[in-house]
Amino acid sequence: MKFLSTITSIVLLSLLGACSSGPAKPQLTSLEIQAIQAKNFDVDKKTTFDSSLSVLQDLGYIIGSASFETGFITAQSPAKGTSGSVYFIGMLPIPVSGSEQKTVVTVAVEAVGPKKSRVRLNFVDKTRGGGMFGSGDNDTPILDPVVYQNAFDKISETVFIKTAQK
Repeated sequence: MKFLSTITSIVLLSLLGACSSGPAKPQLTSLEIQAIQAKNFDVDKKTTFDSSLSVLQDLGYIIGSASFETGFITAQSPAKGTSGSVYFIGMLPIPVSGSEQKTVVTVAVEAVGPKKSRVRLNFVDKTRGGGMFGSGDNDTPILDPVVYQNAFDKISETVFIKTAQK
């Protein structure tokens, strides 16, 4: 009996150890997140709004809504996914749906002066998975500064082109 108790304890400790992840990532403050997600441009709101919309389309995003008055744009990438499967338990087929992943972005453009505007981007990875017991959604904010810097660089290039054409 003592042998069984020892084996059970070892198995439980092993499972608990496997569940732990490495050191926790430090949480960013709201100001740190805002510093990553926002950038000022030395042009009017209209030019910045049009440039942001153009960049999203160039990157293959599907525009869900865009309102110059509010300065708000929503868009999402085309879904990438895995196909579903069918498992057989005995003679009973059990469909298992695949998963779907896409990136959703919101853009807020505001005027901060006559020839100055501010853009705030928010990228979120959305995953919808399926399984034998239902599906689940998982939304993960993207907080990698490189992603935002790349987007801002593309918006800056488009702003430059649009102002040069005027």
